[in-house]
Amino acid sequence: MSHDDDTLTTSRRALLAGAGAAGMAGVLGATATPGQAHAQTGHEQISVARNGRYDTVELRQQAINVTAIQSRVRSVDLRNLRSTNRENLEHVLKLIDQAQGSPEEWGGERLWGAKQDLLCLHEFPIQGWQPWSRTELQRIAYELPGPESEAIGERARRHDCYISWGAYVRDPDWPGHILNLSILTGPDGSIVAKQWKGRNALGLFGNFALIGTTVYDVLDRFVEMYGWDEVLPVARTDIGNIALTAVGLEPLLYQCLALKGAELLVMTVTGGSNAQSAIATARANRIYTVGVGNSVTQDNIGFPEATGVRGDGSVIVDPTGRTLAQTANHHEDFASTRIPIADFRETRRFPEIPAAILLPVLQQYEPTFKPNGFMEKLPETYREAAEFVRERMREG
Repeated sequence: MSHDDDTLTTSRRALLAGAGAAGMAGVLGATATPGQAHAQTGHEQISVARNGRYDTVELRQQAINVTAIQSRVRSVDLRNLRSTNRENLEHVLKLIDQAQGSPEEWGGERLWGAKQDLLCLHEFPIQGWQPWSRTELQRIAYELPGPESEAIGERARRHDCYISWGAYVRDPDWPGHILNLSILTGPDGSIVAKQWKGRNALGLFGNFALIGTTVYDVLDRFVEMYGWDEVLPVARTDIGNIALTAVGLEPLLYQCLALKGAELLVMTVTGGSNAQSAIATARANRIYTVGVGNSVTQDNIGFPEATGVRGDGSVIVDPTGRTLAQTANHHEDFASTRIPIADFRETRRFPEIPAAILLPVLQQYEPTFKPNGFMEKLPETYREAAEFVRERMREG
């Protein structure tokens, strides 16, 4: 090897070492203290695990009962929006009561099974999904708080439980945008967390693309308004640290949620949830995972009954990848289990992430689709969104 080659090799090693060190500093920080494991990103603090410790609040009990509610996706009908929305909401409330063993037909008394501490619904349990235009979604989307969140909050108070559910939402801080939110309602009936969908899959759907706004679509403004810690949010509750995501097939995103201290990950991809994804996620990240799918659905506008039904139904999986509970079929059904959350927190061992060798690759990788795609332009329809995707691909 020549002297020049030797110098080049040394320089390259120094560059990579510097990138790794810079990345490690950004991810892990230099001043974290036990119980307050924060990383520095400029002036931002991101709550992330350090040496196996991460931010929590005190647990109210040693173990929790968790149920995945596998329900239909019957879309609201724009021709009769108010009544179909109400019918779907009442159906969801009925399923909540049934999951708690306390249907109103039994007088509201629990006559079957144990009290559930967390009920998990899928991505669009009330509104459903159609290729609606932005103008139509403005009519369909909810405001929070609103009648739907108040009704679910009443059930959470009645049953003293947490309920996770998803919805299209309007927000006055984001005029014109339709937000795809995963919502966590607490036992007092209030909204504990509103977790934005992290990103949509782009370039995979041919002549249509999704028009709901995700974090990635408006990343710069999102960070300016809410901070980096909310980009991948974790709700720290008295039944454990809970992350909700409607993003499918995104292993790095799930891994980062686990590294931020999520102890239970709820995956809620309507029409796309797969039990095997939940099992793989749980095993790879050593985290409890709930994979909530939708059931066979009669009379959903434009779709055959089995649309979105695939894989092995809805599951709850332990950190070794072992299935603890699973729906018996693809009809409306419940999967329930008990999770020893306090023991898990006490004995949890994170997978070791070799950040120093991964960060240089991640920092220099150039994705086809850059963030902030919805900062200047909001497509009106799914077809217009697809053309927008193609434009971005050509620009890339």
